[in-house]
Parts: sequence; structure tokens; C-alpha cells
Amino acid sequence: MRMERKRANSKGKLPLPGTPDLKRLDERLSEQGIAPDSPLYIRVFKAESEMEVWAGDEDGNYKLFASYPICYWSGSLGPKLKEGDKQAPEGFYTINLHKGARWPKSLNIGYPNPFDKINLRSGSYILVHGGCSSIGCFAMTNAVALEVHKLARTALEAGQPNIPIHVFPFRMTEENFAKYPAPKWQAFWRNLKEGYDLFERTQRPPRVSVCNGRYEVTPANRLEALNPGPLHVCPETAQVIADLSRINKRVAEQPQIKPQTAEIKTASISGAATFLGGPAAAAIIANRLGENFERQLAPLSQREGLSPVLTRPLQCSLTLPSCRRYAALREQIAHKSTLKMEESAREKARAPKKKKKKRASWNKRKKRSGSR
Repeated sequence: MRMERKRANSKGKLPLPGTPDLKRLDERLSEQGIAPDSPLYIRVFKAESEMEVWAGDEDGNYKLFASYPICYWSGSLGPKLKEGDKQAPEGFYTINLHKGARWPKSLNIGYPNPFDKINLRSGSYILVHGGCSSIGCFAMTNAVALEVHKLARTALEAGQPNIPIHVFPFRMTEENFAKYPAPKWQAFWRNLKEGYDLFERTQRPPRVSVCNGRYEVTPANRLEALNPGPLHVCPETAQVIADLSRINKRVAEQPQIKPQTAEIKTASISGAATFLGGPAAAAIIANRLGENFERQLAPLSQREGLSPVLTRPLQCSLTLPSCRRYAALREQIAHKSTLKMEESAREKARAPKKKKKKRASWNKRKKRSGSR
């Protein structure tokens, strides 16, 4: 479907099938009884290459205003994991207006969100824009992108601070779960389905929060539906994100290490030559550790009770992105372990202390029993 639409766009066969009459925006809004400045909610379905725009009424209930064909999105079904993977994301996001040089009238979906950050996913500037090519964004054709941008801008200027945009791999039906089996993403998709199902039942964008490494969704009341808020983050998750931000900042501020010769690196590995079979073995180890192996990122503080794996200096070069990701992941695990230990200590302190019964000595028991 994506390639067919891309070919149609390149040949000028527009609008794409399924596109509403873009020249009659005001008339279409009036015919459906929708005020131009109504609050909006947007859903994206990757497998169907479709975007829906829903409009809210005074009671906080939403109805479908328009469905638009997505001309092209890149990657496959599944979430975006890292910068440069050319993958369109999946999850619960919040739109803001984007004014880039190439796409001055586009929408930024707000990737990465707190869920992505807590799962160490990276990337930036995932847009809803025009054209029909993408390396992670949702390309809508120029005319469609302008209409969606106009609707979003009007809603934001009217006072809606947040426009939720929920990106799903497909319409979250059991038939589609069977049609698109992906064991790696089943738990993640089932988590997304909770938000999908709640909107289907209530016709109101759910409240979405990030806690314990997953999305949590709850029904929205009338006021919350009229004025959807940003993604909420529970205190524990907020603390982990703050810790990850600090360690990433420390990694970024690591000084540039001047290249060392093999002789210097080999000499720096104390005992390696003797223990592992001579200078050649030591040189191999030094090269594996990288140019700055002597200045590894150590934890902010040694935390009692944590595994040494989480506290010893990193055995990789911080010049490598993979090492920086590992550093952040290790700090996240260490933080979670610390929280568990602190909670265990608090529960132990709250638990009532059992009084120990004094036991008579063996001699006294023997004397009382009359034994000799």
C-alpha cells in the first residue's frame, strides 16, 4: 500500500484514494456540527496507513471528523528504538507545532516521550509532514498535511494545550493480533491496546501515565476530555529519568582522549601480560577497551548492597554509542535496585518487632525438673 501511494504521488495522481474534499474544510466542519476550534484527538494506524482526526464537543465526547490516507511511513510494525533506525514510532504522544526549514507547517509528535526515555529509546523530530517520503515520520502529501496542520494550529491557538496523538501498529482487534504476529512486541502492543479499548468504550481520550516501565490508562472525565493533559509520570519513573539524564550528561561531558599508542595502552594494563600470556594478549585487551579505557565512567557513588557489576568501572570505550547506552542502562538498573532495597528496609522498619522469650539455661531447667 505504501509503495503504491508513493508511486501515485510521484506521478501526480492526487488526491490519494480515501482523501476527503480538502477544498471544503469549513463546509465539512459545519455539516458535522463541529466548531473550528474544537479540541482534537488524533489516531494513527501504521498497517492500514491511516490517520484519524477526532473532534470533541462541549460534553467532552469525541466524534470522527476525518480519516486521511498516510502516503508513506518508514520501517516496519513495532516501536522506534534508536536514532537513525528509520523506524516510525508507536505509543502515546502529544503534538506541538514544528517550524523547520524543510517542513515549516508540520507537527512534531513529541518522540521520545517518558516511556521511550525510560526504555532507553533515542531519536528526535518525528513529524507529521507533507510529501511522500519518510525516514521515521508520517508523510501525508502536502495538501493533507496542510489541512491537519491548520486544524491543530487552530485548536492550540484556541487554548487546547495538548493534542494527544496515539500511534498504533494496526487497529487493535484480536483478528489483527493474529494477522500480525510478533512475539517480541506482544506485551508492548497489549499495553497499547488498553488505551485503544478505553477510547473505543468511552469516546474520550484516556488519561495516560508512565509508571513501572509501562503505560497506565484511566478514563477521563468531562473536563479532562475537553482539556487533555500531557503524559503523566509517577515519581519513581520521574526519578529514573532524571538519573538517566544526569548520567547521559556526564557521558557527553567526558573529555576527548588523545589517541594512545599500542605500547602505552599495553603498559597501562597492569598484570595483564603476566596473567594472560604476554604483551600480545595485553594489546588485544587494550584495543577492545578502546582509546579512553583508563577514564571510564564510574558511578556517582558506591551504593552498599549493589552487585559489583553495577558499580565497577565500565569495561568499554565511551567513544562508542553502544557503551554510552550500556552506561545509562546500568545506572537505571542500579537505581531500581536501590529503590527496592530502600523499600525493603522501610517495610522491615515498619514491621512489629517480636519480643524474644528468655530461655532458661540448661542447668536451671535441669534443677527445676529434679534431674541429676
